[in-house]
Amino acid sequence: MSAPQVPRALRILHVDAAREWRGGERQLLLLAAGLRERGIEPLVAARPGSPLLQRLKADGIATASLAMRSDLDLLAVRRLRRLIATWRPDVVHAHDRRGHALALSALVGRRGSVPLLVTCRIVARPRGLVRYGPRVARFLAISQAVRDALVDGGIAAARVTVAYPGVSPRLAGRPRDWRRECGWSDDTLLVGVIGPITGARGADRLDALLRGLPIGTSQQVALVVLGGHASGATTIGGLRAFRAGFVHDVPQALAGLDLLLHPGGAEGLGTAVIEGMALGVPTIAFASGGLGEIIEHDVNGMLVPAGDDVAFRATLAALVEDPRLRRTLGAAGPERARAFSPDRMVDGVLTAYRDLLERRGV
Repeated sequence: MSAPQVPRALRILHVDAAREWRGGERQLLLLAAGLRERGIEPLVAARPGSPLLQRLKADGIATASLAMRSDLDLLAVRRLRRLIATWRPDVVHAHDRRGHALALSALVGRRGSVPLLVTCRIVARPRGLVRYGPRVARFLAISQAVRDALVDGGIAAARVTVAYPGVSPRLAGRPRDWRRECGWSDDTLLVGVIGPITGARGADRLDALLRGLPIGTSQQVALVVLGGHASGATTIGGLRAFRAGFVHDVPQALAGLDLLLHPGGAEGLGTAVIEGMALGVPTIAFASGGLGEIIEHDVNGMLVPAGDDVAFRATLAALVEDPRLRRTLGAAGPERARAFSPDRMVDGVLTAYRDLLERRGV
């Protein structure tokens, strides 16, 4: 009598083409580790030499080094097809725009087609009949705002699942000493700037937003810009500033700050805001995108009407002058951040995988 067959572990092939270490890559690292803890087998295809690939290897998570030079990189498509054929994943999960395009091409014409799931992180109407067509079995939205934008753009609600990001509980460590690094006095109030506006294209917008603060506020405050190009000491909106670029030690970088600004537009959610909350650092943000799903106004942060620059500056000036309010907002942050645990994120994604496979009779 033959021995009973033991079902193999569920296999998920993740594709991420990012060069830098950003919020999406932090989420993928947490997801891969969480899936492995639950007996799910992850394999991550990532760029050679990327911070993501290096961190996955350090954590002992299976990786495949795959150069992904463009959305139409035929060599990458060929190698990805070969990887799918030999490793036989149950689901292919694309985590960024380029990974999405390459996974679509790699799955063209395959028999017994593997379902493709795509994570969407920005609030934007979908564009492209192929990219958002029926070959994508499920879209994973990181917030209700992202989900609503996809549905408003014509994607059936049944094809979209919301799974909020998670924040790692491993936030302890020595805070980064920005005052010492930048040569600022000990009484300088450190205000971090995060979000898409920190990039080169947002430089003028950020300068205009912060120009016109009261003189007293301007003298007390120094900015640390996290994200975009690292160019060191500068001035922004008449304020002392340091452009740190993308940092790998995000919790330590945030822990060294007194206040966060998220002056970007329609952010999908903003994991750095959650990480700041977990560390007791409150955020001022425009009430747009998914940020209103994180921040409870005047409880653990401050929300300003979208596009109201005057109100944004007034709110910043008020918090600079009111240390008691900053402490109150910061103290409420950790409890709110606990709602965005890695376990909750992993369980949400795993539910989407299983739902996909059940619908396909796998």
